[in-house]
Amino acid sequence: MKPPASPPACRLCRHHYITHNARFPYGCRAMQIKSKRSPALDVREATGHHCVMFDAKPPRQP
Repeated sequence: MKPPASPPACRLCRHHYITHNARFPYGCRAMQIKSKRSPALDVREATGHHCVMFDAKPPRQP
């Protein structure tokens, strides 16, 4: 399976959360990291691969 050309959108992942820390506002529960930017970008920079922990949020019910 070929990885997508762009990193997954963290805001669409069930592991993404807002930390309420002004220095590191974005977090990923699966990777246990906090970041100034999208955690997927940090994962890509550190490993050279897209985030493998991405798990899409279920659709919201009206």
